[in-house]
Amino acid sequence: MSNESNIRTVITGTGSYIPPHNKTNKSFETQHFYTETHERIVSTGVDIVNKFEQITGIRERRYANADIDTSGMAALAGLSAIHHAGIDPETIDQVIVAHNFADIAQYTIQSDAVPSLASRVKHHIGIKNPSCIAYDILFGCPGWLQGIIQADLFIRAGAAKRCLVIGAEKLSSVIDAYDRDSMIFSDGAGAVIIEAKTGSDSNAGCLGSKACTFSTEELNYINMGISNLPGADPSHRYLKMQGRKVYEFALKHVPEAIRDCMDSCGINIAEIKKIFIHQANEKMDGAIIKALYKLYNADVNVADIMPMNIHLLGNSSVATLPTLYDMVCRHNLHGHELKTGDIIVFASVGAGMNINAMCYRC
Repeated sequence: MSNESNIRTVITGTGSYIPPHNKTNKSFETQHFYTETHERIVSTGVDIVNKFEQITGIRERRYANADIDTSGMAALAGLSAIHHAGIDPETIDQVIVAHNFADIAQYTIQSDAVPSLASRVKHHIGIKNPSCIAYDILFGCPGWLQGIIQADLFIRAGAAKRCLVIGAEKLSSVIDAYDRDSMIFSDGAGAVIIEAKTGSDSNAGCLGSKACTFSTEELNYINMGISNLPGADPSHRYLKMQGRKVYEFALKHVPEAIRDCMDSCGINIAEIKKIFIHQANEKMDGAIIKALYKLYNADVNVADIMPMNIHLLGNSSVATLPTLYDMVCRHNLHGHELKTGDIIVFASVGAGMNINAMCYRC
């Protein structure tokens, strides 16, 4: 087995799939919304949408067409990352796909996770090498980052040399149209190629990580439940979220996880160039960054340190981090760029309740 101290895990390619259907907030103004107790929300559609945008920062989101499912989006994002890295896909040791709802065929409510989405992605890409292992990760919104953490461990242990890690989700298949929280969610896929590097003058790569699961009273902050519509079929279940509790949970625990990750890597807060955080809610994400810097008694300009694409793409769960990172790497997000040697942080929070963070040197 290789000596892990001599191996670094480096991102060598990025890719994403952004669905074509753009649904703006205005399109929700005529929608009737209900509370979780099935009572009609009497505010006007305009007022509901305006308040939603003020809190979340979301102006529009992307939905996938009916003829493409989660594994299809994942494959397209993976192919983009493979092309960007300039590698032969037959040299990939692992295909790791993070998702939460598998493939859901149009007009059905049943998740189709057999065979695994990773196996489907490997098939769609056309990888024939049987030694390329394909498997899924279910870890809430932090699933893609957990896939990176897991692949990094395999690589540093000498058990893999090259991995394709994808985050893909088609949340439009599981949202309740009568729940105003559903306006947050969207579809998309993002991917990276990560590889083992040795003997280089560069010190780029994954520096360290932190992951946590809180599953006592926090367990059902994000779960599945019946529609808010009165008289809804109880056999049809949709993605549900206790927004206030999620906000308070994330604001307390995500800054602590990022701090623990940074401290274990010996990184000073002043060294951080960018923080790529799960695109859950603009107000919440900004508050998390401010709380992190407060732990270090440091000042921060949130707009400079925290790239965001939630305004246009919404919250696509496991896909937000890799699509955001891909946009910045490809110079498609105004005001943000990465340079060789920059130290950045990835962080996410979601159902489980799970939290993770990783420090990375570009």
